[in-house]
Amino acid sequence: MSELAITQYKIIDLIGSYCMARQDGQKIYDLIHPELVADHPVELNFLGVKLIWPPFLNAAIGQLYKDLQPEKINRLLKISNIHSRGMQGLQIVRENSYRYYSEPKYHETVDTVMLKMYEDGQI
Repeated sequence: MSELAITQYKIIDLIGSYCMARQDGQKIYDLIHPELVADHPVELNFLGVKLIWPPFLNAAIGQLYKDLQPEKINRLLKISNIHSRGMQGLQIVRENSYRYYSEPKYHETVDTVMLKMYEDGQI
């Protein structure tokens, strides 16, 4: 049985050199989620991307942990040509997302705090 070819998405072509907005991250998630669910490998190529912010990463990659096991994500999702600060941010997003979706008490606490901050006009 032959291995499936990896689908590569060039982030600079899809989003541009500044990956900051949650909406842009959602576009990436919408492309890659069905592929990963179907057990197809995907590469996100960040060549030329200058700035990557957590809201983008949370939407694009963090929410994958909602219904996919980390082992599957690690096996099928390749990140290439990301600069070191982007990789640091990605690692934090992965750790926080895994915890958020796998620990109900933590999930509840984060939601409660965020709601309170919103109600107080802090966010």
